[in-house]
Amino acid sequence: MIQWQLFPRSARPTDRALSVVQAFQTVEAQIDSTTYDLPSNDVLALVAPHLMALGFAVEVGKKAEQKICVPVLFGLNGRMEKSFEADAYHQDEGFVVEVEAGRGVVNNQFLKDLFQACMMADVYYLAIAVRNVYKTRPDFEIVCRFLTTLYASQRLQLPLRGILVLGY
Repeated sequence: MIQWQLFPRSARPTDRALSVVQAFQTVEAQIDSTTYDLPSNDVLALVAPHLMALGFAVEVGKKAEQKICVPVLFGLNGRMEKSFEADAYHQDEGFVVEVEAGRGVVNNQFLKDLFQACMMADVYYLAIAVRNVYKTRPDFEIVCRFLTTLYASQRLQLPLRGILVLGY
């Protein structure tokens, strides 16, 4: 079952966020973490055609030309000096999608995804897909609890308009 939560919780989901949810729902029978133990690249490969149909550029391999680089810093003559890689990126809407599997929570990869999205130029929305369950740990719930705390504390202001957490 695909679960999702948008942060801040006071924000209405955008059409793009809902279409990303739909992309994952389309392949949910193939990626359900209670049934399958897929690596993140396999999950991304299954959802990629649906994200591409929505106008996202999607990482299709590990070679440099197959990766999606989103600018972070610009140098002399406006040349991109620093970038971070994203699993999928909709440039027109400033929407990044990251797909995680086992290390999504255990290695705090979702925090790295959040940090990098905050540094990316002209990125306003982030979707982080994590397993509903990894072994016996409720990864989706853990990420949602973390973001609920982050927003409730109001001690850290993020430059993002919305963070969509998807549990698969």
